[in-house]
Amino acid sequence: MHLTWQKKGSKIAAVPVDGWTQMVVYRKDLFENADLAPPTSYANIVAAVEKLSKQNGMFGFVAATKTDENFMSQVLEHVLLANGVNIVKKGGIKKQGKKLKEALEFYKVIAKASPPGELYWKQSRALYFAGKTPMIIWSPFIMDELAGLRDSAPPTINSDPTSPELASKTGFITNFSGPSNKKGAAWADVRYFGITADADTDEAKQFIMYSMDEGYASTLSIAPEGKFPVRRGNSSDPEAFTKAWSKLPVGVDRKAPLSDLYDPDVINNIVAGLDTANRWGVKEGELSRASKVINSQFINRITRLYIDDQIDVDEAVDMINKSLAKFN
Repeated sequence: MHLTWQKKGSKIAAVPVDGWTQMVVYRKDLFENADLAPPTSYANIVAAVEKLSKQNGMFGFVAATKTDENFMSQVLEHVLLANGVNIVKKGGIKKQGKKLKEALEFYKVIAKASPPGELYWKQSRALYFAGKTPMIIWSPFIMDELAGLRDSAPPTINSDPTSPELASKTGFITNFSGPSNKKGAAWADVRYFGITADADTDEAKQFIMYSMDEGYASTLSIAPEGKFPVRRGNSSDPEAFTKAWSKLPVGVDRKAPLSDLYDPDVINNIVAGLDTANRWGVKEGELSRASKVINSQFINRITRLYIDDQIDVDEAVDMINKSLAKFN
């Protein structure tokens, strides 16, 4: 749904340029050594949390718990989407029940396996880089840092902050599932080229056509780790742009192409996540309504009350439904 041209009525309003998918970032080596399946489902993640928690002083997960951070909103939406939770329907709000309850119960498990306190992207990255947790949920902007290419955010798993060791031990899952949604879901952020009403339309069209064809690699090179190609290739090679993207240098203080840091299957899997990625309200034409719900952050706050044992899960679902109803 993200990879179609965005239309307003019968007219094209914007062209998708690039995007990134949120990911479960995990230690492949620890999973393999413990004979654990990759974290592709709630059940697999819970099994890994139970087996790897406190192993060598590790936290089983580092979940987002800081309620006023957009990071928690993103992670929660991904987790809820994984179990088929959708807060909107065409023309209004969708009442929640079993799927939301299961998702909140899962989130409490990973939150209880996390350190205490107000956690967001900063702590999750630092603890993963230090080898103190086997799993976090993060964006692909972590991929160059994992390989020791940024001095301000170095891996501390060993004594060499420039080592690619942690990158070689890391796997990425874009699509994971809950018990009520076996096909699972991915969460993505996609950017678009739009042409304003007062623009030089012909010139703007030429710019977009160039930026999405001959100049596409240059467009993606602005930040390759967070600009996945939504256009994979052309008539001569259906994977031309994916191949070119994988060879673009990433990093801050040092540079290296993603294809030198990660196996081809990793590259292909994270790009393929855009094919199944979803967001609340897009398919229903209710993105504005869904955005208002997300930005109000009441789902974060109620989830935190449940995590902290101040309310039970049924109360949490009821409170979320009452708050959702205000957006009808």
